[in-house]
Amino acid sequence: MTVLLQLSRAIDKMSEFIGRWLSWLVLFAVLISAGNAISRKAFNASSNAFLEIQWYLFAAVFLLASGYTLMRQEHVKIDVVSGRFSKRTQIWIDIIGLSLFLIPFVIVIVNLAMPLVTNAYRTNEMSSNAGGLIRWPVFAMLPLGLTLLAIQAISELIKRVAFLKGLVPDPTRKKQVKSAEEELAEFLLQKEVAAREAAALGAKK
Repeated sequence: MTVLLQLSRAIDKMSEFIGRWLSWLVLFAVLISAGNAISRKAFNASSNAFLEIQWYLFAAVFLLASGYTLMRQEHVKIDVVSGRFSKRTQIWIDIIGLSLFLIPFVIVIVNLAMPLVTNAYRTNEMSSNAGGLIRWPVFAMLPLGLTLLAIQAISELIKRVAFLKGLVPDPTRKKQVKSAEEELAEFLLQKEVAAREAAALGAKK
């Protein structure tokens, strides 16, 4: 069980890393959207590529962060029934749901999606819109995102079995973490402080 818990922690670290970096894509999408709007209104110049890249970024955030969302217990749950049961029964419901429904669902969808991805890559399929982008990268996000979700589901299974054995705390308890907005504000503040300190050192010299 120790080896499995080490594997679970490694998967969690991977999902955490991916989720934190993907959160920046939201900012990029907003900047692209704003730049496209300004260009269209001020210079009467635009391209469908700017619109489609926003869709691609949204797809990346929505699909590739699904494992991170599962790790953070942020997926929608219907707790009207399960909330009435004991914690151990709830954990067993999670184990059954993850092993008999989620992971098999991922396997089926990935098998159905891969021919679409490979065909789009082989034919270099392009968007039907003028100035549009190639299609295979956004198609590939579906099997890739679902694969990341399945990998995180394995980690969640390990943690739930370990909880039943009394080896780890409740894995369904949500962790209190900073929001993406709070992290961005903190990052910008740190940069501003660093810039001021650098300017002050330069002035002293």
